[in-house]
Amino acid sequence: MNTTRESIVKDMSLAPSGHLKIDWVKEHMPVLNRIREKFEQEKPFAGLKVSISLHLEAKTAYLAKVVQAGGAQVTITGSNPLSTQDDVCAALVEDGIQVFAKYNPDPAEYKSHFIKTLETRPDLIIDDGGDLVSILHSERQDLLEQVRGGAEETTTGILRLKALEKSGNLKFPMVAVNDAFCKYLFDNRYGTGQSVWDGINRTTNLVVAGKTVVVVGYGWCGKGVAMRAKGLGAKVVVTEIDAIKGVEAYMDGFEVMSMEEAAKVGDYFVTVTGNKDVIRGEHMAVMKDGAILSNAGHFDVEVNKVELAELSTSKRTVRKDIEEYQLKDGRKIYLLAEGRLVNLAAGDGHPAEIMDMTFALQAVSLAYVNEKYKELGNKVVNVPYELDEQVARFKLEALGIKIDHLTEEQREYLDSWTE
Repeated sequence: MNTTRESIVKDMSLAPSGHLKIDWVKEHMPVLNRIREKFEQEKPFAGLKVSISLHLEAKTAYLAKVVQAGGAQVTITGSNPLSTQDDVCAALVEDGIQVFAKYNPDPAEYKSHFIKTLETRPDLIIDDGGDLVSILHSERQDLLEQVRGGAEETTTGILRLKALEKSGNLKFPMVAVNDAFCKYLFDNRYGTGQSVWDGINRTTNLVVAGKTVVVVGYGWCGKGVAMRAKGLGAKVVVTEIDAIKGVEAYMDGFEVMSMEEAAKVGDYFVTVTGNKDVIRGEHMAVMKDGAILSNAGHFDVEVNKVELAELSTSKRTVRKDIEEYQLKDGRKIYLLAEGRLVNLAAGDGHPAEIMDMTFALQAVSLAYVNEKYKELGNKVVNVPYELDEQVARFKLEALGIKIDHLTEEQREYLDSWTE
């Protein structure tokens, strides 16, 4: 491991490979390129420090460079120990961005990277899963004073932020990027749908067609996973705790049942709830021999690994990112990517064109909170619709698509209560 320019990365000699990856995604992120041009002219972050915690691969790296182009001094770390790409980290260091990250660090080192990222005393943060915010509000409150606010990427992170706000302890405004239309309609649905199956298929090299896929949770991510499983020829079962989403899944053509029932029929299981222990010991006890478990939620808590180990006599790695659990009754259950995000820990994450919109939202939201932080208050705030719509407009322009606009007469008609 090399420590270079006050950064901690695995190997600086990997930088050329990282540059190639970043150059590739840049070519496929036209909306973010448009934002970068704007930032280069206006320098909204001039003189400010920005700390970022996201899955540290090429698309995230390009976001960091866009924020840097806006005048910021950028420090970045990974938001998952298995999604960090060491060559990308090295490339960022060469580009003048401070990095504290490497692939698969031990838990103490992983935690230390968050701390070091915050010890730069940032003015603004971009968070994924609420890790930076959590540390700032618990063990490192001494670093809170300078933080103006930030933006949060994920469903899980927003849940944590809203709990913090509800308790009255949130100390600065955070923009809920995950709740923006251009995030959940495209990133959560189409991005997760494709990248989850990219990760599962490249890891297992097994057929999906004809098998039963159990999708645990039918939020926007679950909808995408179910849709893509159906496209691959699977029979899809959805489990839910929300009656409305259960009806929605049924109307979308999927079988809906409890996890107790679904556990008996599934070949593949994908958890996308943001909650813990949604697959537990009693479910594993009735699963088919050879069942494959995977998770697409932020933390590795959705599959209860402790109870899986308790049911087992042995565990071994049978293929990269596949752990085989030999159960006491002779069955085998396979867990992908240690129960961490399968699309990132065992794949490259969402397609670049999808993350183009999400990271454009992150960039403009960060500029928004920097401009408005004094009046936003210490709460979770939505991405303004104008910014959401602007990102969509840039995307359509990049695709060469034109849409209609209201005439003045139509505007007057919609604004009037008379005929």
